[in-house]
Amino acid sequence: NAQKYTQHQKTIASVRAGNVIGGGDWAKDRLIPDIVRALQKKEKIIIRNPQAVRPWQHVLEPLAGYLLLGSYLVQDSVKYAKAYNFGPQLNDALPVEEMVNLAIGIWKEGSYEVQQDKAQPHEAGLLKLDICQANAELGWKPRMNARKALEFTLDWYRQYYTHRDNIETYTQKQIEDFFKL
Repeated sequence: NAQKYTQHQKTIASVRAGNVIGGGDWAKDRLIPDIVRALQKKEKIIIRNPQAVRPWQHVLEPLAGYLLLGSYLVQDSVKYAKAYNFGPQLNDALPVEEMVNLAIGIWKEGSYEVQQDKAQPHEAGLLKLDICQANAELGWKPRMNARKALEFTLDWYRQYYTHRDNIETYTQKQIEDFFKL
């Protein structure tokens, strides 16, 4: 069935995700890894743009959406070959400062300070994604709100710092737990 295979090879969909968080991200100048490093070292969390609003979501959210879209593309490569956004509900995009305060509350300790650097590159004040098309056409919707995504993420890091030898098993458990939500 070479013709069907060739047709699927030509299928293209474009996807975009919100600000993805999750355990195992150690990148510098990313809010959650910076928060975790500071909390672990019992240092102040430094933030640059406290009022910047971002569509925070756990990494498993868009991954589940991508896989779902892929299954739809196999069924109808023309109908679903378009752009989709995978992010939180529109009312669940939170400011940086609120995420920091949530993290401190979940971790049960910590503090922060705002340091604004005039040489810092410009960042948008508000980022949101409209997920209506993914919901309407694919039946996709986020399983977690920003707080739950942050709890899931910080739980992973806490597990990493206390039981590093068991992190692979814990990661698998989190994936299974995600799909039970």
